[in-house]
Amino acid sequence: MIASALLFALLLLRSLRRQRHSTSSAFIDNIPAPKSSSWLRGNYQQIFNSAAWPFHEFLRREYGSIVRLHGPFGASTLYTFDPKAMHHVLFTEHNVFDMSDGFIEGNRLNFGGGFFGTPGHEHRKQRKILNPVFSGAHLRDMIPTFFEITHKLEDALKRSLQSGSQTQEIDILSWMGRTSLEIIGQAGLGYSLDPLTDEKIVHPYSRTIKKLVPTLMRVQFWRMNVLPRVVWIGSPGFRRLIVNSLPWKDVHQIRDIVDYMWEVATEIYENKKRAFKMGDEAVAQQIGRGKDIISVLMRANMKASNEEKIQDKDVISQTAMARVLNLLAQHPDVQDRLRQEIIEAKRQLDERNLSFEELNALPYLDAVCRETLRLFPPVSTVFRVARQDTALPLHKSITGLNGTEIHQVMVPKGTIVFLSIFNANRNPELWGKDSEEWKPERWLSPLSPEVVNARIPGVYSHLMTFIGGGRSCIGFKFAELEMKVVISTLVERFKFSPSTKELEICWQMNNITTPIIGGKDDHPQLPINISLVD
Repeated sequence: MIASALLFALLLLRSLRRQRHSTSSAFIDNIPAPKSSSWLRGNYQQIFNSAAWPFHEFLRREYGSIVRLHGPFGASTLYTFDPKAMHHVLFTEHNVFDMSDGFIEGNRLNFGGGFFGTPGHEHRKQRKILNPVFSGAHLRDMIPTFFEITHKLEDALKRSLQSGSQTQEIDILSWMGRTSLEIIGQAGLGYSLDPLTDEKIVHPYSRTIKKLVPTLMRVQFWRMNVLPRVVWIGSPGFRRLIVNSLPWKDVHQIRDIVDYMWEVATEIYENKKRAFKMGDEAVAQQIGRGKDIISVLMRANMKASNEEKIQDKDVISQTAMARVLNLLAQHPDVQDRLRQEIIEAKRQLDERNLSFEELNALPYLDAVCRETLRLFPPVSTVFRVARQDTALPLHKSITGLNGTEIHQVMVPKGTIVFLSIFNANRNPELWGKDSEEWKPERWLSPLSPEVVNARIPGVYSHLMTFIGGGRSCIGFKFAELEMKVVISTLVERFKFSPSTKELEICWQMNNITTPIIGGKDDHPQLPINISLVD
């Protein structure tokens, strides 16, 4: 057994060394780079950790919009937030720069061969089927469901205040996560995942899914660098046996979470299939009334040609709102101005719920959401792999180590290119000297020519928050609408203020940014005080 493990390690090391030689290039070697913290992990240990914010800021401050990093075993990688380089990666040569094998195989193991676990052609086929359900027209039909669920949350928070003091501390992250999950459950899956009636009555799915991202972050290095080389060894049963026998708590926890997600997803999907066999009336009687994303997807898939159909196995497959409320608690003047805008709009329209168009016509609500998503994107970094030799043009030239001016970088096949959403959204050369300040007012007047002329390749408001290209976030309009419905409803009814306890909130730089208290406890939470508006 030990001999087999040693042989495997030698083969892996040999493969990585070959990758190092194939990805090294004089062109890349001429790009300035920080020192490597270790030969085994390179700079990856500095990039991928929950407290990596200072290192990313250091890269922007000291090296500018493109920098070379040391990858595992000495391999060279690139890190950039140059708008022209990002546009080239996501649009111009999107067929050359694809997701890494580690990302695709990791998602395939976690979520099946669905939207997040397929390369190239299969991904485009699934996206074509999904696109109509995220259109503005379909979101208009969903907005009553959004408001219905948000009013359940409103009633639950009112009950908690009535049973206690006039001001009460709550974990707003937990409530926002549960609300978001229920909106996704009903509007997306036609399935209820949380009654939102009590702080203690929580669906097991809500508790389980919260553990997934932090656990995946702890094994990120192995997912990226080892998983693609071992995932094909043996049969699925053999690989399952290996996972079960590994003395690795994190891997076992991921296994259990994935098993549970698969059980719930299978139950939802099988219920949908039975309803479709019974006819349209049975579908309309389900949660979502046949307008949820899964129902629309299945209906469209039935009508698709054989070449465009996606298989059953591929169909099965939150912190932004909490961050907004936390920021409003810290900026009472912004909160008061936003509340006044919402109250005035409803008074003029004499409606409890605003329509899709009315909600999107509130300029200050829109500014608060955009500024929060600019400064605090839930995902801070994405990466792509060059599938062939190519060149990467730059919006702004840099000076190489040999003193030459560089306008484009030659990128050898196999090179990993990190795209920094975090730094792209905070680039002071585009967003100004106040780029690291939360200022919703910046969106109430035309953006600067620097931002507009940079042609930032994001799908949302000159931002990289939802990235761009063929793998941009397909549900960004869904997420934006969800934010506006929930924030507008809660801010009208409740006043938010910081917790009176002396708590240090640490936002961890996980795959999805997550708040914890004091940097010690890994249980995500965000305490905040609420009271009823007079």
